[in-house]
Amino acid sequence: MNLRNVAIIAHVDHGKTTLVDQLFRQSGTFRENQRVEERAMDSNDLEKERGITILAKCTSVEWNGTHINIVDTPGHADFGAEVERILSMVDGVILLVDAAEGPMPQTKFVTGKALGLGLRPIVVVNKIDRPDARPAEVLDEVFELFLNLDANDDQLDFPVLYASGRAGYAGKEDTVRDGDLTPLFETIVGHVPDPGLDTEAEFKMLATLLDRDNFLGRILTGRIESGTLNVNDPIRAMDVNGKVVEDGRVSKLFAFEGLERVPVQSAKAGDIVAIAGLIKATVSNTIGTPQISEPLHAREIDPPTLSMTFAVNDSPFAGKDGDKVQSRVIRERLEREAEGNVAIRVSETAGGEAFEVAGRGELQLGVLIETLRREGFELGISRPRVLFRDGPDGREEPYETVVVDVDDEFSGTVIDKMAMRKAEMTDMRPSGGGKTRLTFSAPSRGLIGYHGEFLSDTRGTGIMNRLFEKYGPHKGKIDGRQNGALISMEQGAAVAYALNALEDRGVLFISPGDMLYQGMIIGENAKPQDLEVNPLKSKQLTNFRASGKDEGIRLTPPRKMSLEQAIAYIQDDELVEVTPKVVRLRKRHLDPHERKRESRKLENA
Repeated sequence: MNLRNVAIIAHVDHGKTTLVDQLFRQSGTFRENQRVEERAMDSNDLEKERGITILAKCTSVEWNGTHINIVDTPGHADFGAEVERILSMVDGVILLVDAAEGPMPQTKFVTGKALGLGLRPIVVVNKIDRPDARPAEVLDEVFELFLNLDANDDQLDFPVLYASGRAGYAGKEDTVRDGDLTPLFETIVGHVPDPGLDTEAEFKMLATLLDRDNFLGRILTGRIESGTLNVNDPIRAMDVNGKVVEDGRVSKLFAFEGLERVPVQSAKAGDIVAIAGLIKATVSNTIGTPQISEPLHAREIDPPTLSMTFAVNDSPFAGKDGDKVQSRVIRERLEREAEGNVAIRVSETAGGEAFEVAGRGELQLGVLIETLRREGFELGISRPRVLFRDGPDGREEPYETVVVDVDDEFSGTVIDKMAMRKAEMTDMRPSGGGKTRLTFSAPSRGLIGYHGEFLSDTRGTGIMNRLFEKYGPHKGKIDGRQNGALISMEQGAAVAYALNALEDRGVLFISPGDMLYQGMIIGENAKPQDLEVNPLKSKQLTNFRASGKDEGIRLTPPRKMSLEQAIAYIQDDELVEVTPKVVRLRKRHLDPHERKRESRKLENA
C-alpha cells in the first residue's frame, strides 16, 4: 500500500483540528451511524475546555489505496518541544492559515522548524467563507514568511488550496464555496513524497512520543527509519551519545487507524508505530536491533526560558482537599512528566521540600499545574522567573516577539504599557476593520502578568501572541505590581459585615463564608503598601434598639482569578496555594513578624 506521512501546522484557533475531523469523515474512517465528538483529536479534558491542542498526536486515514498518517501538532509555541520531535516523523507538512488573520507568530515558529528540515509545504487557506476573508493578501504574507525563513526554491513552489474546514470542502480557486476535500487528498498524495526508506536494512527507530498504559507500561511512538519489526523481536535502546539504555523484547506493536491504536504483528520502514516492552527507554532514544552501534540523530530542543518553584503545601488548610501532599509523591510525578516532556526540566532545591520546574512559558507550566491539581495534588507555586544566562557582554535574558491586534482607539494605551515593560516597537500597521497590528521585541520578564492587564485595557477585544525570539542584553529593573495586598490577620470564615467595611480599601478576592487563614491575601489594596486587615470582625450586638433599620449589606462581586491569572498576579514574596478545589493567594511567610524580618533583610542587602 502507498504510504504518506504528513503533519498539520496551524496557529491556535485557525481550524486545524476541525479540518482533521472532516478528513476522518470523508475518508470513511467513521461508520455512518458512529457518534463522534467535535474536534475528535482534542482528546484530553484540558484541550476540550481550552479549545487548543496541547499534545501532539498521531492518526491515519485511508484514501483510494493510500495510507495517510496525519500528525496533529500543537499551535502554541509553549508546547514547541512536541512539534520539534514530531516533525522528524513526517515527509511533508500542511500549513493551515486563517483567511482573515493570516500567518501569526506561532505559525512562524513551527513553519521555520519544518522548512529547516527540508520538508515541502502544502498551504491551505482555511475559513475562506469568512465575511472578512482576504485570501490574496494572506497568500502574499505566507510567501513573504517563507522568504524570511530562507525557504529553498522547491519549498517556495508550493501548491495552494482554499478550504472551509467546518463545511468540509476545498478547491484550487478562492471562489470555491462547495464540494468536498478530494482536492486536498489528491494534493497530499501527489505532493508529499513516499518515505522511500530501506526495508531490508537493520531495524532502527527514533522514539518521539512517550505514553503510559496501566497494563502495558511504557509505550514509545516513532517512525521506523529502516528495516522491519515483528512482535517478540529482541530490541535495544540507545541514548543520543551511543550508550546502551536497556535491552528488551517487543511485547506489543501498534499502528494507528483513525483515532485508535490497533495491534499489528509487523511493521516496516516508513510506518509510524507504537512499541511496548521497554521499561527505561525514553524520548529521543534510538530503538533498534541488538546489533546497532550508532544512534539516529535526535533534534536539539530549544532550552526552557521560565522557571517556577513547586513546593509542598504548608498552609494551615494543607491536606483538606487533596490526597497527594508529600514531597516524595510530588517528586516522582514531576520526574515522570520530565521524562515524556523534554521541554520541562526538574531540579531539587536545597532542603528537598521544593522543586524548580523550568519550561517554555506560563501557559505550558500552567497546564502542568492544572493537570497535577486534577490528579489530587496540593502545591505551593512561586512567581515565574526568567532563566538568565551569561553571554559575551554580560548577563543575558530571553526576549519575545509580541504581536498585538487591537482596536485603533486602544493602541496608544498598549504602546505606553509595553514601553513601561522595556519593550521596543518594531512594526505598526493597520490590519483592516478599524484594527491595528503592533509588533514588539520585549524581555520575557516584563511580560509576566501583563496579559490580564492587557485584556482590561482593551476591553477584552485585544489579541496578543508571543514567541521566543532570542537571548539579549539584560534590560535592568522592571517595575512589578503597583498595588499592595490586603492580608488576613485572623483564621476562620469571612464575615459580610467586615468585608463591607473593607471594600473602601481596595478590590476583594473573596466572598462571605470563605475560609481564611493568617497571611492569606484576600484582596488588592488601593495603595502601594501591604495592609493587614481583619475580615472576621462581626457587628457588636447590644440590647439597644437602633432608631433606623439596619441596611442590608450589598457587596461588590469579588474578583475571582483563574490559576494562570493568580500565578501572573503574585509578587516574589507571595505564593499561589493550589488544591483540587481552590486556588488561594498567600504570603510566603504567614507570620507577620517573620515577614517584617525578611523585608528588613532585603532592605539591608
